[in-house]
Amino acid sequence: MWQFLLLLGTSLLVTGGRCQCLSEYTEMFAEAGSQAVLPCMCRPRSTSAAVVLWSKDLEGTVWRKGKSGLEHWGIGAAQRVQCPHSEVGAGDYSLYIKEVREEDSGKYTCMVQDGEKNLSKRILLRVIKVSISPPAPVEGNKMTITCSVSPWPQEATVSWMLNEKRVYPDSADYVLSKNQASVLESKASAGMMGNWSCVVHKGRKQGKATTALTVRGIVNPSSASAKVYAEVGSAVTLPCVFSTGLTPSDTAWERLDTSGSALPLPPSFNLTSLLSLPPWDRSVGVEHVGQGDGGRYRCSGTVEGRRVTKEMQLVTAQVLSNSPSTQKAPVSLTCNLSNASEVTEYEWVRVTYDLNGTQSESSVQKGRVLGINRVTDRNSGEWACRFHGKKGVLGSVTYHLHLMSGLMRDNETGSSSNVAMVAGLGFFLLVLLLVLVQMYRNYRRRKLILQYPALETIVHTIANEREDRERNRVKEDEISK
Repeated sequence: MWQFLLLLGTSLLVTGGRCQCLSEYTEMFAEAGSQAVLPCMCRPRSTSAAVVLWSKDLEGTVWRKGKSGLEHWGIGAAQRVQCPHSEVGAGDYSLYIKEVREEDSGKYTCMVQDGEKNLSKRILLRVIKVSISPPAPVEGNKMTITCSVSPWPQEATVSWMLNEKRVYPDSADYVLSKNQASVLESKASAGMMGNWSCVVHKGRKQGKATTALTVRGIVNPSSASAKVYAEVGSAVTLPCVFSTGLTPSDTAWERLDTSGSALPLPPSFNLTSLLSLPPWDRSVGVEHVGQGDGGRYRCSGTVEGRRVTKEMQLVTAQVLSNSPSTQKAPVSLTCNLSNASEVTEYEWVRVTYDLNGTQSESSVQKGRVLGINRVTDRNSGEWACRFHGKKGVLGSVTYHLHLMSGLMRDNETGSSSNVAMVAGLGFFLLVLLLVLVQMYRNYRRRKLILQYPALETIVHTIANEREDRERNRVKEDEISK
């Protein structure tokens, strides 16, 4: 072994060879648990097999390949390394270390003997690891997130990211301490859950390691400013879900006033529903949301000796309508919320149903108030007011115009029926009057005739003769044709 190292060391003094390293010394970072690739590349002088030796300071051989192609592994990290044969022929002698550990850090040497020429490359491997203590803290308890680098780089800068968003040093919510490591100290909260990344900069080199933080406690709602929107008269559930596996004790629901003092719960809250839920789910159902039920509520429970609480706000929504004085008066519908601080836009949607019961919606207007000049068949039916926030739809509330439109239709139908009835009655009276007039005239004429019987006979005879003459004339006309 010593002879081989001496031969390689002496050969480095020879110049003019075609086998050249990209760099004689380099530093690199690798995240603990990942695969590290230690680079070692040069252009081969010939197609003959090269002798490759990877070694680590103070530990000796890691991996070696002789001219015959036989491979030899050392101890420690050597059991997790390989040098792909497919790349060796192209001059790539990089060393692959699987599942990197902190003890794999240190200085490595790559030595390649290619015919009469040799190369040597030195690589410093730094391993980054992020750890959390305790691994899954309870909400409100103290916790630390540590970023360790082995070996620790001098004059390096460290930054922290939560879900790819930089939080330190931009934020002052965390306490930083250094002693060959970067440590964040804080109280665990639901807002800290996610992927924490430690980014280490040293010159042009950068390393990054990430780990996931899970905070045990009330996970739903996830924030203290959560709002639950519900339509007045509907049923709703206020969530209070603890981390799976936790069994909180002394759980309680409270209503809070503006000063934070506890108030009795409204009678519509059904606490008996908790009996059918798993121990970590303390959500409460509201069977019938009242107009005055909006406000702040708090759910609490004891977990591992610590009182965990979470506040939320119930926002009630309803549509207010004016009372028109006449049937033709305009109607205005107002979308009213007990707390509209998160609402950025209101949208009025008309909901219709076909004969099969299929629902269709059409957006009509933006704005909090919907004005209808006159309720007709075209605008009667079901209306929905949707209220939007920055992240999408927050909720909706419906209003029905079926009853009002029905009354107006009845009035319109009644008016038209009255007009038709009056017109028919007038026509009937007119016909009756004409009949009576004709009957009266006939009566007068018959009365006059009865006074002169002979005259009646003469008149009758004249009438018969007139009819005979008319019949004969018609026959003559037909024969002449």
